[in-house]
Amino acid sequence: MRIRRGDFERIRSVLKEADADQPMTAREILELLDEHGEEFDSAHRVATVLGRGAQNGAVEVIRDQPYRYRFLDEHN
Repeated sequence: MRIRRGDFERIRSVLKEADADQPMTAREILELLDEHGEEFDSAHRVATVLGRGAQNGAVEVIRDQPYRYRFLDEHN
């Protein structure tokens, strides 16, 4: 799966606009993106983009079942 440039910023922007301060699953984020007119192929794609953000320290991955994601304050 190829991550398009800007996917991370699109997700972060929608979550900030929606004032989503609680950790969310990739599926919940996908639904929120859809409500805001942002198209993503799948929850898997959202999880992949956010997983890469976690490698850079911008996203916290809460490894419950299912995984939940939260942007860290200093990167909002």
